[in-house]
Amino acid sequence: MKYAKSDEAISKLSPEQYRVTQESGTERAFTGPLNDNKEPGIYVDIVSGEPLFASSDKYDAGCGWPSFTKPIVTEHVTEHTDDTLGMVRTEVRSLHGDSHLGHVFPDGPADRGGLRYCINSASLRFIHRDNMVAEGYGDLLNQVEEVE
Repeated sequence: MKYAKSDEAISKLSPEQYRVTQESGTERAFTGPLNDNKEPGIYVDIVSGEPLFASSDKYDAGCGWPSFTKPIVTEHVTEHTDDTLGMVRTEVRSLHGDSHLGHVFPDGPADRGGLRYCINSASLRFIHRDNMVAEGYGDLLNQVEEVE
């Protein structure tokens, strides 16, 4: 699949999705619809469709945003220094969509690499395991836990 940012995709964003992805905003904690999602599948960039995170790497960090231990494809998540708000953090953006996703912190589960990718729901689209083949993501089924 080819992943890219397009005017059409941008025009379909809700005001909140636009603010988060295009203006580097942050949704309020515990308000994003994907924070409590426990279904098997993958999370893709709302703008480009590039695969970012798998449900098998999602965990409840208690921070109010979907949290993951690692990206599906490391190259699809780029890191940038963010010194806004009077602190230095590591911002993460999607490679092809250039969407602001959130931040990565070194306080994740030690036994799973120690990272916490703290991601805004507004920057993601969830694709359930049952729909991955039909939507062109069948090659990533091995990244998702089996449906019980």
